[in-house]
Amino acid sequence: MNYSLTTFDDLAVGHEASLSKTITEEDLEHFIAITGDTNPLHVDDEFARQTFFGERIAHGMLSASLFSTLVGLHIPGVGAIYRSQSLEFLRPVYIGDTITARFRVTAIDRVAERVEMESWIDNQHGHRVIEGKTVATLLRGLRT
Repeated sequence: MNYSLTTFDDLAVGHEASLSKTITEEDLEHFIAITGDTNPLHVDDEFARQTFFGERIAHGMLSASLFSTLVGLHIPGVGAIYRSQSLEFLRPVYIGDTITARFRVTAIDRVAERVEMESWIDNQHGHRVIEGKTVATLLRGLRT
């Protein structure tokens, strides 16, 4: 497959991208299989009902993982390398919620080879569930 790498010329402060996903039971099962995180808040209905959440919630990092897709495929895009991510978890994500991850480019530093982005995730009600800051860089070229 022939990929075209994103360059700094492809980006501008203010550029935005988004990605939506409905969180399913199957998503939780896959995430648990990969991470081994069987916290009862995510896997035990009875336990979760007794908490202030009232029902099982999705792993915060499952929701935040949508940021990885945004970095590698949308902004900056193909060839981007994740450098850092800050996260603040504001609200729970429940099974069946549709979440939308968003990036907005806030700074581009060609000398330091950095692209900085405001990052956040909203649920289907428009409530912010996660927010943070993302920093990425770009590959310089592919070997041929």
